[in-house]
Amino acid sequence: MKRVIDNFGKNIWVLILMLGLAFVNVSCEDDDDSGNDDPMPENPMTITDIAASNADFSILVAALQKVGLDDDLASENNEFTVFAPTNDAFTALLTELNVSGLDDIPNDVLTSVLLYHVVSGSKMANMIETGYYSSLSDGPKDGYGLSFYVDMSSAMINARAKITATDIKADNGIIHVIDKVMLPMTITDHAVANPAFSSLVAGVTKAELAGALDDESAMYTVFAPTNDAFEMFFTDLGVTLDDLSKETLSSVILYHAMGDAVPASMVEPGYFPTLSTAFDNAISLKIDTEGGVFLNSDSEVVATDVVATNGIVHAINKVIMPPSVVDIAIDNTNFSTLVQAVVKAELVDALSGDGPFTVFAPTNAAFDALFTELNITGIDDLTKEDLTPILLAHVVSGNVKSTDLSNGTVPTLNDQKTLAVAVDGGVTIDEAINVVAADIQGKNGIVHVIDKVIIP
Repeated sequence: MKRVIDNFGKNIWVLILMLGLAFVNVSCEDDDDSGNDDPMPENPMTITDIAASNADFSILVAALQKVGLDDDLASENNEFTVFAPTNDAFTALLTELNVSGLDDIPNDVLTSVLLYHVVSGSKMANMIETGYYSSLSDGPKDGYGLSFYVDMSSAMINARAKITATDIKADNGIIHVIDKVMLPMTITDHAVANPAFSSLVAGVTKAELAGALDDESAMYTVFAPTNDAFEMFFTDLGVTLDDLSKETLSSVILYHAMGDAVPASMVEPGYFPTLSTAFDNAISLKIDTEGGVFLNSDSEVVATDVVATNGIVHAINKVIMPPSVVDIAIDNTNFSTLVQAVVKAELVDALSGDGPFTVFAPTNAAFDALFTELNITGIDDLTKEDLTPILLAHVVSGNVKSTDLSNGTVPTLNDQKTLAVAVDGGVTIDEAINVVAADIQGKNGIVHVIDKVIIP
């Protein structure tokens, strides 16, 4: 009896198995007949969808909806990385701004703030390195988004917001959570936020220039020396920050700033006015672009295009000083023969004094023409006594801009030589010598470039 029961049980399980296989086959045949091979569609989860599904981002979503950015971040045509502030972060911001809610923030301001949290492209946490990132918030120049600084050693952004969660994947990008709303920053704010500029911040503070570089009604380009640059500067001078007066620091720091926003792509070689002044004129800064960007021949731009609300910052590896008329010649290879002559005539100290001096500076080509005319090989064939009267004939007392010149004669530091100046159709000296570049301002005078050497 037991064997019959066992055999019956086995037969029942075989029958059930066969029926099951038959059901599967019929179902598959039915599916094949329907012609529908596609999987069931999944619900899209864009950045906006994920934020909307999380109650801790309700204020962020409300802000996006208020300015119409919710649809943009729901677009699957682009990819974004969003640093998403929590409700607590927004609540703290409203308190900081002393407003009761989002409605008290103008839409253009809110749009700028929200886009300041968005970067183009998908960036997982392991792709984010310490450095500057360009947001989608418009900067002062078209095509340049406002920058923010990420310090991955501390997971801080702009020394303000901490990254608390990472790599929330959406169909159109990545979300990283932050604990504070980031605000677009001025040039001063950027310097404060990056520890590599702490020496610059100390100098700006002592010179009482923080307010000026915070001015959002103005526009600046700042060449910002790093801490290493300042350490080298103090070592070379044998001083500390405390040894420098407010006036000295102000002149030096303002020499690193120009009155316009100039991104790296627009930097050109030449002389440009800075915010540092002498004799009511802007002191000139020399920029070279061959093999990199160099200021006054030896300070190199090492990082570019940190975009602030009121300008652009480029980092440099050496502090630059307002130049004397001698320094202007030294920093320009086109004046190397002139520099040799000034050194041999022992006039460096005299022309590095307080002045003011107006120097008509002959180029190397001008000296080469003189050497050919005199049938000599170079400066070595001339004595100090030969060179001194020639060089002094190129120097006029005072800080005389080209626009201040008029037809007439001008005495020089060579008592035996007076220059005949004509300003009709350009500035000429002694009828045959042309001023080919003018108004290179130094701290103790001004330089005009000429194409021939003046002979007493």
